[in-house]
Amino acid sequence: MPQTTIPFMQFRGGSSKGIYFLANDLPSDADLRDQIILDAVGSDASQVDGLGGGVPLTSKVAIVSSSEQEGVDVDYLFVQVVVGENRVDKKPNCGNILAGVGPFALEAGLVKPAGDETRVVVRMLNSDKLCDLVLQTPNKQVTYSGDAQIDGVQGSAAPITCLYSDLAGSVTGALLPTGNAVDIVDGIEITCIDNGMPVVVLRATDLGISGYESPQALDSDSALKEKLESIRKQIGPKMNLGNVEGAAVPKMCLVSAAKNGGLINTRTFIPYECHKSIGVLGAVSVATACLLPESNVYQMANPVPGSFQSVEHPAGAFAISLDVDKTKTPVAVNSAGVLRTARLLSRGELFVPQNT
Repeated sequence: MPQTTIPFMQFRGGSSKGIYFLANDLPSDADLRDQIILDAVGSDASQVDGLGGGVPLTSKVAIVSSSEQEGVDVDYLFVQVVVGENRVDKKPNCGNILAGVGPFALEAGLVKPAGDETRVVVRMLNSDKLCDLVLQTPNKQVTYSGDAQIDGVQGSAAPITCLYSDLAGSVTGALLPTGNAVDIVDGIEITCIDNGMPVVVLRATDLGISGYESPQALDSDSALKEKLESIRKQIGPKMNLGNVEGAAVPKMCLVSAAKNGGLINTRTFIPYECHKSIGVLGAVSVATACLLPESNVYQMANPVPGSFQSVEHPAGAFAISLDVDKTKTPVAVNSAGVLRTARLLSRGELFVPQNT
């Protein structure tokens, strides 16, 4: 069968992995572009006929281009391939894949290294929000070697500082998209929050679990997953997300008291599988919920003095710097900073069927 070749790079971004394309290398027609992405990643559950890994964390795509907006270097569209459903979802952002956008922009020649450090300003097209990425570029060369470590990824790498601004309501239009700090669905108190990622925050004990179970144990708990999906479907429309059946958002985060000095402990469904750690923007939203006195989890949270908060997850912890204005109601988060790493895994030509 004749095939079409498309230039690509593959990066590990944070604790995810994705395929990165230049927008000019893909069709301008959105439907044709989405079909090419499905062919590239794999449209069935195994993804054996594509480059995906059969799980959400390795079924991601970044489409990057030079930005025409003043003060912005590149535009970034995140695309999640929904595993096994032959479709894509472009509603959410992905902070892990975002971490790879900076090095990709340098590798692709969209941005020139500025010195030993290079700042890349990214417009996230999914939400029309901005993030500054600070990369290590000694001798004006992008480097992937360094001492930074993030839980969920083996070894160390060069640090990438991600500085988000004005994240509130990025997908839903409001920090508290239902208009309430607490809602009750199926008799369960929940806090719906969107500070970069729409998340439904629930106390684990309200669902009959401790919140310290392994992701594997939670994935095998069909009764728990049915309860979560029932709540998700009912609250989705009230979060301005419409019908969320089959959608990647909102994420469902079960929280419990931190065990290792952190702000909170988490188990996050994304939304149908339990995350082996936690997503970047999901962690920011959950941390924000913990700082809202009106939320369902404020009393169990353990905030530490200063701006840095640690969100615990199955693979360790995630440090987040939050610039909070407590004089406003609800609390306003002016900016959030997180530390990520990324590594170029491969580059070359990707083949898709020519009749796509």
